[in-house]
Parts: sequence; C-alpha cells; structure tokens
Amino acid sequence: MKFKCIALINFLVLQCLAILGVSKGFDFFYFVQQWPGSYCDSDKFSCCYPTTGKPAADFSIHGLWPNYRNGSYPQNCDPNNPFNESETSDLISSMRRNWPSLSCPSSSGESFWSHEWEKHGTCSESLLDQHSYFQTALTLRQQTNILQSLKSAGIIPDGGSYSLANIKDAIKNGTGYTPWIECNEDSSGNSQLYQVYLCVDSSGSNLIECPIFPKGKCGSEIEFPTF
Repeated sequence: MKFKCIALINFLVLQCLAILGVSKGFDFFYFVQQWPGSYCDSDKFSCCYPTTGKPAADFSIHGLWPNYRNGSYPQNCDPNNPFNESETSDLISSMRRNWPSLSCPSSSGESFWSHEWEKHGTCSESLLDQHSYFQTALTLRQQTNILQSLKSAGIIPDGGSYSLANIKDAIKNGTGYTPWIECNEDSSGNSQLYQVYLCVDSSGSNLIECPIFPKGKCGSEIEFPTF
C-alpha cells in the first residue's frame, strides 16, 4: 500500500508539472558560442551593433540549451516565468560584453537574453534559476577561451581558410573536449566558421563529450573572417 501511495504521489507531481509547463528534465546542455565576423558577413542575417558599440573581436555567447540524447530538445517550458532583468542586475555589464546581440535593430541585449531564457532557460529552471542560468553561461565562457585555443594553433581571424579538422583539434586541445562546428556562408557563398558547440552536463557544471551532435556539415576548408 505504501509503494502504491508513493507511485500515486509521483504521478500527481508529474501531472502538475506538465500542467504548469515546467520541464521534467533533460540530458545535457549545448553551450554555443558564435563568431561575430561570420554573423555579420552573411546574407542570412542583418547585422547591427549593440547600442553600447561594436563588440570585441571574440567569440560571444549565443546560448545554453537543454537537450535530449535523442537529438530533440525542450523549449518554452514555463510561460509564467518571463525574463526579469532585475534578477540579473549584477551580471548585466558582463552580459553586454560576453553575450551581445548583433540582430537588428540595435539593442542593449535585453530582447536577446529574454528570448534565450524563455525558450531555453525555462527548461532548466528546476536546476538553475534566472541568475544561475546566466551566471553559468558566463562562467563557461571564461572556461572555454575558443579564440585563444585557435590562436595557439596558428588559426587567426584574418579572412583566410583553415582546415576544419585543425580547427576542431585546436579547440579540443584547448578545452579538453570535442567541439561541433557550425558553418554559414559569406556573401560570396564561401563556407565560414560561425558557431562552436560544446556539451555540458545537466548540472551546468562540467564539460562533457557530446552525446549527440546537431545535424549539418561544413566543408573540409572553411574561412575565419575578420571582425
């Protein structure tokens, strides 16, 4: 009888979470960083610098995204928990430096952060509240210095072409883990280094080898544009 009661309680809790739109779990995070030069040198995007000025020529955060091992992912898990800038007030200056928006029209970043929290962050809210979510991403950004890893291997954003294999090896040597590289195309149709995916355990604390990579591919040689 005792076990039946426990099972019933667990069932009711899960039902309540489903009704409230709260995520019931995920397997790992993708931590995604983007190269601003590739964002701005593409016909796919309209590029506008933030109202605070041109960002540094460095990889910046795109997002910290909960995912499942089967390749699917949860999204928009809690419409009752919108982004609240006051909860991250002590992080805003760091977010503007490390997590700038390049979309148009120019902004100071709030709409970008709101999108990331509401689409992705709410799906990890059982583990990370808003402040913890953004702090975790900023900490990961400091731990994974992608540009320095590439520069140490002689791969610099000079508009030249580099071996995709060498780019992956350089990032793995620098971080200890295998990255997934997303490419886009410049206005001439050349494949270029756009985003770097690394995987993080579900606590947000530790980098891990990715259980699964996103779909898509780059050429064997890709450009690393200036910014």
